[in-house]
Amino acid sequence: MTNNTKRIGITTRIVNAQGYEEKRDALSQDWVKFLEIENIIPILIPNNLSNIPVFLEEINLDGIILSGGDNIGDDKDRDNTEKQIIEFGISKKMPIFGVCRGMQVLNKFFKGKITNDKNDQHVGKSHQIFISDKKVSDFLTQNKMIVNSFHQNIISVENVGESLIAFAIDKKDNTVEGFTHKELPITGVMWHPERDQNTILLKKFLINKMLE
Repeated sequence: MTNNTKRIGITTRIVNAQGYEEKRDALSQDWVKFLEIENIIPILIPNNLSNIPVFLEEINLDGIILSGGDNIGDDKDRDNTEKQIIEFGISKKMPIFGVCRGMQVLNKFFKGKITNDKNDQHVGKSHQIFISDKKVSDFLTQNKMIVNSFHQNIISVENVGESLIAFAIDKKDNTVEGFTHKELPITGVMWHPERDQNTILLKKFLINKMLE
């Protein structure tokens, strides 16, 4: 690690440990590899803290990632934790990056809606997205790309939350695959960048966008 190292807090999913009567916080190891490549220290945020704002204040973060996994409403502890994390991040004007469920949590926070895709068009099927924001397409030097897809919940264009601006669209069903906040350093994507470790251009965009 160097003096340029950043500290990013990342949320964890809640899993039931097989053979044990207990809940555990978990995170895909893909995330650790993905972040360390970019000289970032990942700091995992548990879901059962008694005082989330104090914890976040003490660990001195440069940014926050809301990770994927689980549906909103599956576990109230995670729902409550991530709500408080977003509130803390906004109060500090801290970069927040939501992935899959994380993007859905952000959309709900800003009074948007999430619906269920009955056709499973986005479950385990890579597909093309179109970059509708010129600033983003210029940065990526392309206006369309193929992304992975592991979500059954979708966000339609008309259901995007307040002050959120879509920058990536799946034109097949007119669903939003990426958005940013109009004023705050908040970004969300529906695909999983951590699962495509060799997508250097995409990684550069995501990390630089968070920490610029």
